[in-house]
Parts: sequence; structure tokens; C-alpha cells
Amino acid sequence: MATRADPSKHSILAVERIERAIYFIRGEKVILDRDLGELYDVTTAALNQAVRRNRERFPKDFMFQLTRSEVTQLNRSQSVIGSQKHRDPRLRPYAFTEQGIAMLSSVLRSRRAISVNIEIMRAFVKLRQMLASNAELSRRLDELESKYDRQFKIVFDAIRQLMSPPVAPQKQIGFRSRVGKK
Repeated sequence: MATRADPSKHSILAVERIERAIYFIRGEKVILDRDLGELYDVTTAALNQAVRRNRERFPKDFMFQLTRSEVTQLNRSQSVIGSQKHRDPRLRPYAFTEQGIAMLSSVLRSRRAISVNIEIMRAFVKLRQMLASNAELSRRLDELESKYDRQFKIVFDAIRQLMSPPVAPQKQIGFRSRVGKK
């Protein structure tokens, strides 16, 4: 009996690398142009130039440019983008939705672009499955909680805490002064 090979074992990129590049911006799962350039092994300028030459393929729900406040917020939370150069509106990064990334495969025609696109699509599917699984688990937990009395409330609360994503610690930049110490 023949078994199918696991397609992820032949990937050219680690799924974790792609997952780290996915951000939630404006309620969408997106990857920034800079990260896509790294994944496709092209410069961000070359990627954006290919998109500009095929602008009709990238409507607003496929790709959008980050606002200045989104860039600032991303810088604070992720240390992702150099803040000085992105003050110029022409240089603010573009965010590509899943559909926009799929469209990139018709614009970037290298073998690597095709392989990378396949891996990115798999990462988006995996993320969607994880979110759906978490939603189903939450629904079942609500059902159980409504059936059982308060003695299990602590258990349900603990499970809900484990299900919530960890909060990343805030990094402080600069020096802290020692007040009252000499």
C-alpha cells in the first residue's frame, strides 16, 4: 500500500519562518512587502516594481499601503520597520493579503516564486485551521461550562487562559534611572 509523502517535508522554507511574517493588520492576515522580498529572494524594490507594472492585478483587498500610524504601531509592537525612512509615504510598506500573495505568483515567474507561494498558501491554510480549531474548542468549552455547576469554574477559567495567546513582553529602549540610589 503506497502512502503519500508529506508535502511539508519537501518545502524550501520553514513554515515557522512564514508564520512569523504574517501580521494581523486592518483585520486581515497579511505579509509585508519586505518579508515577501526575503522569502522570494528578491529585493523589496524589485517586488514592488513588479507589482506597479501589474497594478490592475492588485485591488485594495489584495494589497494596501500601511498608514504612518500603522507603521508606528508595528514598530512599537514588533520592531519590524525602520521608522525614519517610512515617514515618506512613497516608502511606507505594502501589506499583501492571501489573495494578493496568490496573485504575486502570476507576476513573479521564477521557480522559487512558485515554490515559495505554495509554502505561503500552506501556512495560511494551517493558520486558518488553527483558528477554526480554537473557535470550535471555545464553543465546546462554553457548552460544558453551561452544563456543569460552579465547582468547575476554576478549571474552565484555567483552560481559557491556556487557550489565549501569550502576551509578548514590552521591550524598553533606553536607560532606567535609579531613583533614590547612589
